[in-house]
Amino acid sequence: MRRPVALAVQCRTQSGMRDDGQISDISAEGCCLRMNGLYFRVGTRLIIRPTGMEGLPGVVRWVTRDLAGVEFDRPLYGPVLDHIATAFAVQRRA
Repeated sequence: MRRPVALAVQCRTQSGMRDDGQISDISAEGCCLRMNGLYFRVGTRLIIRPTGMEGLPGVVRWVTRDLAGVEFDRPLYGPVLDHIATAFAVQRRA
């Protein structure tokens, strides 16, 4: 289940390129990223580092304009996901 959030992150690709962005929704398996200037290709390996947290390695599975869907290498631990979803929750309009 995807959970809407607004979480600032820094991303670094395997080639060393970096950019700031935001996670707009998250699940145990992955997230949706909106980047400020860096555009990804499907298959790009990267590390997502949310502010104040450890890096989350993953791979880009889809790209649409400035959005990218990332699958984490390892699913997030349930209580960690719950903390992120609660601490950075946003309300989506119906």
